[in-house]
Amino acid sequence: MNLMKKKELREQNRINMINELRRFGDMDIDSVFSELGTQREGLSIVEIEDKLDEFGENNIDYQNSNTIFTRIKDAFINPFNIVLFLVAAITFVTDVIIPKEKDYATFILIITTIIISAVISLVEELKSDNAAKKLKSMISNEVDVVRDEVLQSEEVTRIVPGDIIKLSSGDMVPGDVRIFEAKDLFVDQASLTGESDPQEKFPYIKEYDDITDMSNICFMGTNIVSGSAMAVVLYTGNNTYFGGMAKSIANVQTKNSFEKGVDNVSSLLIKMMVIMVPVVLLINLFTKSDWWNSLIFSITIAVGLTPEMLPVIMASTMAKGAVEMSKKKTIVKRLSAIQTFGQMDILCTDKTGTLTEDEIILEKYMDVKGNDNIRVLKHAFLNSYFQTGLKNLIDVAIISRAEKEGLNIFKEVYTREDEIPFDFSRRRMSVVLRDRNNKRQLITKGAVDEVISICKYIDMDGQVSLLDDEKRKEVYGIYEKYNKQGLRVLGVAQKNEIHNEGAFGVIHETDMVLMGFVGFLDPPKASAKSAIEKLRNHGIDTVVLTGDTEGVALNVCDKVGIKVEGRLTGREIDELTDDELKDRMVNCHLYSKLDPLQKQRIVSLYQEMGHTVGYMGDGINDSPPLKQADVGISVDTAVDIAKETAGIILLEKDLNVLEEGVINGRRTFTNVLKYVKLATSGNFGNMLSVIIASIILPFLPMLPIHILIQNILCDLAQVGMPFDRVDPEYIVKPKKWDTKSLMKFMFTFGAISTIFDILCFVVMLVIFKYNTVEKSIMFQTGWFAFGVISQVFIIHMLRTHRIPLVESRSSKELVISTLIITLLTLVIVFTPIAIIFDLSTLPLTYMFAILVLLVLYSVTIQAYKKNYLKHNDTWL
Repeated sequence: MNLMKKKELREQNRINMINELRRFGDMDIDSVFSELGTQREGLSIVEIEDKLDEFGENNIDYQNSNTIFTRIKDAFINPFNIVLFLVAAITFVTDVIIPKEKDYATFILIITTIIISAVISLVEELKSDNAAKKLKSMISNEVDVVRDEVLQSEEVTRIVPGDIIKLSSGDMVPGDVRIFEAKDLFVDQASLTGESDPQEKFPYIKEYDDITDMSNICFMGTNIVSGSAMAVVLYTGNNTYFGGMAKSIANVQTKNSFEKGVDNVSSLLIKMMVIMVPVVLLINLFTKSDWWNSLIFSITIAVGLTPEMLPVIMASTMAKGAVEMSKKKTIVKRLSAIQTFGQMDILCTDKTGTLTEDEIILEKYMDVKGNDNIRVLKHAFLNSYFQTGLKNLIDVAIISRAEKEGLNIFKEVYTREDEIPFDFSRRRMSVVLRDRNNKRQLITKGAVDEVISICKYIDMDGQVSLLDDEKRKEVYGIYEKYNKQGLRVLGVAQKNEIHNEGAFGVIHETDMVLMGFVGFLDPPKASAKSAIEKLRNHGIDTVVLTGDTEGVALNVCDKVGIKVEGRLTGREIDELTDDELKDRMVNCHLYSKLDPLQKQRIVSLYQEMGHTVGYMGDGINDSPPLKQADVGISVDTAVDIAKETAGIILLEKDLNVLEEGVINGRRTFTNVLKYVKLATSGNFGNMLSVIIASIILPFLPMLPIHILIQNILCDLAQVGMPFDRVDPEYIVKPKKWDTKSLMKFMFTFGAISTIFDILCFVVMLVIFKYNTVEKSIMFQTGWFAFGVISQVFIIHMLRTHRIPLVESRSSKELVISTLIITLLTLVIVFTPIAIIFDLSTLPLTYMFAILVLLVLYSVTIQAYKKNYLKHNDTWL
C-alpha cells in the first residue's frame, strides 16, 4: 500500500471515529449501555476477560510506525552511512566491474563496516528501549472502576470498553468516555487542543462545533482538573481519538537540550566533510593527476572524519545510565532526559514531602479564639469524609484524628446531597449534607483568607454574630500566631440557612459562619538540610514554590537552610512585570501562596534567564510547571497527571535520591562527551595528516580501505567508554553541549596528533626508506599501524586532565577494549594477515619506532594539558 493510500485510509478511520463519538454523544445513556453490553453496576470479571481478549490492553502504541523494519532502515540509512554506500558503489565499479582481475576486498570491507556499525547501533537501541520499557513498567497509573457492583482501583491498562469508571481531580482519563453523572467537572484538554483553559463537561450534550467541544464526552490523554464524574468507557488504546493521532504526534516530539547538542555535533562534522572533500580532491588531482582515485580517496577522507560509533556509544551509555539510576530509585522515562537531569542548575520544588516528612499530623482544632473545640473538628471531618474528590494528606489527617476522637459515628448521621469541588482559584471546597431530621448544612474548609472572604458571621463563645473589622482583626491574629509557629492553618465555616436549593455552586458560598481553624504540622525531614547543601555543592540552587502560606514556608525553609531573604508571594508576583520579576528572582529562593499558573510563570522566567530548570511535584497543581520545566520530576505516589507529565520518576520522595540521580546523569553525559571529543580530535588529526602527506608524497598516504579499517578500529576501541570512571570534578557542576569547546579540543589535539604523524612520516621516509612508489605499501602499513595504536593509546591520556594511571584510572572495560584493538592491530601489520587488507608485513624493528613515538606523544600531551586549561575553562 503506497503512502498516499495509507494517508487516505488513516483520514477515513479518523472521520469514522469522530462520527461514532458524535453518535454516542447524541444517544441517551441507556442506549449507550445497551450497545456496549454494560450496566451501571459495571461489568463482571468474566466479561472483562472476554473484552481484554477482544480489544487488548489499554495502551497507545506511540511507536507503531517504529517497527523493526523501520529501525533497521534508520540504523543503515544515515548521512554517514550514505557516504560509505557511495564509496562502496564506486569501489565496486573500479575494483570489480572494470578490471579483469577482480578485487572484492575493499568493497566487502566497506559493506562489512556498514553492517557492523548498523547492527551494533540497532542492538544497542533495542537494548535501550527494553531498558526504558522495564523501568516504565515500574510505574503504574490506576483508575476507580465499578466491577461486579463494587468500586475498586484497577490499572489503566486493564480498562475495557463498557467499564463504568469514577473520575476525580488529578485522574488521567483512561479512554474515550461518555459522562452520565458530573459535578463541577473541569477537564484539561491541552494535549488535544493546545488550549490551556479547562473545559467544563456535563452529563448531557450541548451545542458544539469541534469534536473536542462535546460536553458529554471526555477523551483519552486529557485529565481532570476539578470536580468528579461517573462515565462509561467507549473506546480504549489505539481506537481512541487520541490513539488515532498517535502516529502523527509520535514523531513530533520536542527535542531536549541533549538531542539538540547531538544535532549540532553532527552538523559540525558534516560541514567539515563538505570542506575536506574538495580540498583533498584538488590537492591529489594537482599532485598525482589521477582524478578517479583522487575522488574515491577524498570521499573516504570524509568518512574518516565520521565517528560511526556515536549512536552506539550514546545508546549504550544512556541505557547503562538509566539502569544505574534505577538502582538509585530513579526511573527514567525518556533516556535522553538523563543528560538534561545532569545539566539542571535550578531545582524548583514544593516543600511538602520533599523538605518535610510528608506525614501531616492534625495538631490543633480550635475555635476563633484559639481554644480546642471538638465541634470544629467534627465539621472539618464531615467536609473531608463526604467530599468525593481526591483526598489529600490533609483530609487523611483530619479523618484519622476524628476517628480517634470517636467522631466516625457521624458518617451514619449525615448523607451527602451535593458538593462544590476544590479549585486553585477559590482554594476551598464545600459539601452539602442532610441529617436524619432533614436539616441541610453547607460546610466549607480551605485557605484562611479565602474562607474568611465568604463569611458574614462568626461563631464566638457559642454565639453567632456579625464578623466586623474588629473581630476579623482578632481572628487574623490567632491565625498568624499559629502560622508563624509553623502550623499550616485552614479555616472551617458553615451555614444552615440553605433552604431547598437544587444544584449548588460557588454562588452559594456566601454569608457563611466562621467556626474556627484546624492546624497541621509537617515537620522538616532530618535529611533535607544536608541534601540541599549537597545539591548546592553540585551547582544546583533549590527554590521552593509552594501554595502554602508564607508563615509555614518560612518556618520550614529556615530549618532546612534555604534563604528566605527576598521572598515573594503570589499576590506580589501578579503585580510585577516579567522584567521586574526577573530582577527579584535573582535573589529569591522562596515563593509562597502560588497557584499553578504562577508556578509555571516562574519556571518559564528562570529558563529565559538561561537556567536549566528541574521541577519536582506530585499534585494536580504541579502539572503546568512540570510541563514547562526542562526536566519534570515526580514520584511514584503522585497523581496520574503528574506522573504522566514528568520525564523522571523517583521511587522515593527524597532530595538525597535526587542528588544521586543528578550525579549519574552527569557521569553518563561526561562519558558521551569523552567519546565525541576523543573521536573527533583523533579523526581530524588523521585527516589533516592526510592532506599534508598528499602534498609531499608521490603516492597516496593510505588507501580508502586503510582509512575505513583504521576508523572503525579506533571507534571500537571506545566501546568500553560507557563504563569508564569519571573524575569527581566533572560532576561537581552542570554541563551543557558546547560546540565551541568541542572545536577547540578537536583542533588543538588533532593538530598535536598531526605533528606526531609527521614525525612518523619522517621515521618511515628517512630511517626505513619507505620513500618510493614501490615502497608505498610499506609506508601505508606503517602509518596505519601508528595511526590506530597512537589514537587508541592516547584515549587514556585525553580522557582526563589529570595524570593517567596515577591520579585517574580508566575503567576495566575501557582498558580491555583498547587492549584488544591494539593487539588486533599488531597482529594485522606484523603477520601475513596484512595482505588481506592491502597492507604488507612490517619488520619487528618498526615496533620500537612506534614505542618511542608513543612515549614522546604521551609526554607532549601531558605537558600541554596545563597550557590548554590556562586558555580554556574546561577540559571536557
